Amino acid sequence: QVQLVQSGGGLVQAGGSLRLSCAASGRTLSTYAMGWFRQPPGKEREFVAAIGWSSISTYYADSVKGRFTISRYNANNTLYLQMNNLRPEDTDVYYCAADRDSVPRNSINIDYWGQGTQVTVSS
Repeated sequence: QVQLVQSGGGLVQAGGSLRLSCAASGRTLSTYAMGWFRQPPGKEREFVAAIGWSSISTYYADSVKGRFTISRYNANNTLYLQMNNLRPEDTDVYYCAADRDSVPRNSINIDYWGQGTQVTVSS
């Protein structure tokens, strides 16, 4: 069993930056590929970014490419999402995700989810 506890997020003006963290407990984070998703109200969770087990491979949605950076620090069991040049359309609830078998680029078959954290970008 893995517990993913998110922190960070909040309210920021357009053009600003935020960093989300996702701390894992229960099992070593290095055994999971990790990702970030976000969920607009009334819609499915959508892919934001993902990272492989050893950080060599990273993937981004086109909408965030060049602005967001996903990283992981296995030594302290933590996943990060650095979000720069934020836009009002980035406003959503963000979720971290752990997948033991594949890099999570869709919300199907995710093993564990974080509790979600609100990011609000004002114009």
